[in-house]
Amino acid sequence: MNMNDLNHFRLVPGPDDTLRETLPNGITVLARHNPESLSVVVNGYLAAGSLFDPLDRLGLAHFTALSLMRGTRQHDFQAIYDTLESAGASLGYAASVHHVGFGGRALAEDLPLLLSLLAETLRSPVFPADEVERLRAQLLTGLAIRDQDTADRAEMAFEEIIFPDHPYGRPTDGTQETVARITREDIEDFHRRCYGPSGMVIVVVGAVEEKQALDMVINALGDWNHPAQATPPPLPELRPLESAVRRHIFLPGKVQTDLIMGCLGPGRTSPDYLAASLGNNILGQFGMMGRIGEVVREQEGLAYDASASLNGWIAGGSWEISAGVHPDHLERAIDLILKEVRRFIAEPVTPQELADSQASYIGRLPLTLESNAGVASALLKLERFQLGLDYYRRYPAMVKSVTPEQILEVARRYLQPERFAIVSAGPALE
Repeated sequence: MNMNDLNHFRLVPGPDDTLRETLPNGITVLARHNPESLSVVVNGYLAAGSLFDPLDRLGLAHFTALSLMRGTRQHDFQAIYDTLESAGASLGYAASVHHVGFGGRALAEDLPLLLSLLAETLRSPVFPADEVERLRAQLLTGLAIRDQDTADRAEMAFEEIIFPDHPYGRPTDGTQETVARITREDIEDFHRRCYGPSGMVIVVVGAVEEKQALDMVINALGDWNHPAQATPPPLPELRPLESAVRRHIFLPGKVQTDLIMGCLGPGRTSPDYLAASLGNNILGQFGMMGRIGEVVREQEGLAYDASASLNGWIAGGSWEISAGVHPDHLERAIDLILKEVRRFIAEPVTPQELADSQASYIGRLPLTLESNAGVASALLKLERFQLGLDYYRRYPAMVKSVTPEQILEVARRYLQPERFAIVSAGPALE
């Protein structure tokens, strides 16, 4: 092992240099000291995501999360932001299907302040009526813009098709109709029922010793209890489509068509995930957007962009191919993409393609861990998907062990073109 390898290895968190402890109230704390930094990053989540949203109140979890900073029993909206600004700190919230995530940063000396504001906004928001209405107006404006965006509309329809009657197929931020329907009382009730320490994870990385960070978290949140906290509802089983589904969304006044096509993919914890991810990199990511980008964009000039993506979540995921095309080229682009997918599941990727992707995966890992934020995000991912604190230490060997035959087997399991959802959004079809 050369000196560069040693330096990279020191960047990679593991069980020997990362504290992990679960408090009696259910909060899991992860902390890692970075002595070369003057600041600290705090990331985390709690189990209050959109899977709790009633169908007629889609966007409720998102609306609630964004309302937390709008005023508490101790400070109004302006005081919260003045406090953060005076310390050069930041704090914010966002909702996903399973979780409400939070993130902040501060100088190490201001970590107690940051954790105090985190605890305050989580535990004692008051949702002032005027601030709720101001935020609603902002959300409705954003949704109106989203509804005229060809890429967003195609993605929403694609997810609705491959995740029918499932939280993964519903927009986390809701719709204009459902957000307009949400009341301040709905937000208060959601917070009262769903916010609590059970299932919460908080990661602290930076210029604070691990034990000191743990003590600060305990001081801020260790006495938070909610015995009646709602538990996440069970998720329906995901099933592949039985046949292909084609849908076009007409948006007047548009000159480009956005295309998304694909199917269910493996969840992040599936044993298929790593082989599928390396395969996806070859199919539509590496270099100039992989094989699909090479054929559809570079050789044929049919798309402004064309790539593939693998999205692995807790209960499953999606494997999708997207392209932005001139409306006249839509059908030709679909045909070429299907042809490349069929080639991908007909024969193994080449040893050179796989070696290049493996080298890329291993080489970019240290780059993602060069900052406190990168390490915090990585640790949060380990906890969210229960990958184990030694995951990144094992990662290079795991990547190198994937074979062309494994990629072919996984690709054949998921990529079945005759069962694809094919969605486009843009001008009317000729």
